[in-house]
Amino acid sequence: MTDPAGESNDGPLRLDFDRRLMLQFRGSAVTSDAGLLAYRELDDALGLTAMAGESLSDARTGKNGRHRLVGLLRQSVFGRLAGYEDVNDADRLCRDPAMRWIVGGRGAEGSAASASEMGRFEIEWLAGPENLTTLADLSGRWIDRVHSRNPPKGIVLDMDSSESPTYGEQESSAYNGHFRCTCYHPLFVFNQFGDLERCALRPGNVHSADGWEGMLKPVVARYRTSKDRRKKVRLYFRGDAAFAMPELYEFLEGEQIKYAIRLPANRVLQEKIGYLLNRPVGRPPNEVRRFHASFSYQAQSWKKPRRVVAKVEWHPGELYPRVGFIVTNMRRPAENVVAFYNQRGTAEQWIKEGKAAIKWTRLSCRSFAANAVRLQLHALAYNLGNFMRTLAMPEAVEQWSLTSLK
Repeated sequence: MTDPAGESNDGPLRLDFDRRLMLQFRGSAVTSDAGLLAYRELDDALGLTAMAGESLSDARTGKNGRHRLVGLLRQSVFGRLAGYEDVNDADRLCRDPAMRWIVGGRGAEGSAASASEMGRFEIEWLAGPENLTTLADLSGRWIDRVHSRNPPKGIVLDMDSSESPTYGEQESSAYNGHFRCTCYHPLFVFNQFGDLERCALRPGNVHSADGWEGMLKPVVARYRTSKDRRKKVRLYFRGDAAFAMPELYEFLEGEQIKYAIRLPANRVLQEKIGYLLNRPVGRPPNEVRRFHASFSYQAQSWKKPRRVVAKVEWHPGELYPRVGFIVTNMRRPAENVVAFYNQRGTAEQWIKEGKAAIKWTRLSCRSFAANAVRLQLHALAYNLGNFMRTLAMPEAVEQWSLTSLK
């Protein structure tokens, strides 16, 4: 009979990243975050935080540092993965058995970093220009490590922006009329697997596409030049109407990247499909009637004509049709181009997961650089969680949200 106190007669379970660690049920020493140990095991198998620790510069000059740089980084990333988005949570996490073993080193048998030490690590050491640049590149390097084990044949890049509301005197926060709040306005690039390829924190009042070069070009360069096999990876790009800019079209065409970008409607475009805008004759049907068209179009700011795909939908009970335009260099049938573009909505879903599960809108530091560091740490936590979902989860739960997995 099983012990009524919950003790198990089986031997303890040991993890590969540190064979000294034993997992067993003991009511006197429990943690509510033991699930993080599975993520730590995945981290060790891929060598993710170890890679980061080798790349970041340690600003400490003394010889009495209790924790290694990689241990502090693990505490920052894994704490966010567990939903502890504030540095002051370290006052409790430093004594948590799971977190102590995740940090490793002296923390395994003593305590993890305190709130004051974590504050210095994130706000001072990582906020330096060199470390902030390294943090921005780490997400892509982690994805490269994952893809080296299972190289994809094609990569679809989705670029989108979002808001991170601010509630104080944070540097560079500003009112954004589109989101109707005072906020930061970060920019994200995802791939079709849900991995966050790159992100950047921006002031709250910039345009949605502001700084796209600094986001997209490093990602494309990684896939083009990292390894010989990268040259065989087909790249695709999707974006909403905010990214309908000739400079972006020209860059994508120069890199031979297929794209589908929503195009704002205008009078000329409407005239091109005028024959589809006449209300169908007869009794309105009870289902949606959908029509597609494809034609060549050149705006005044364009150097050459490009293909535009139009979608016209007549919905029951609506007097006017819903019309959308997409500029593309793809040769697929018009309805297939629309179907490809519609999948861009998954990027919005992943942004919502980052907000709900990782709490990456929690940017409460005073300085802009410190908040930029916090966003990058949240991005690393998000990617680690997504790697677990896509690489290690059983098929029955691989579609679960990060919130459910947490």
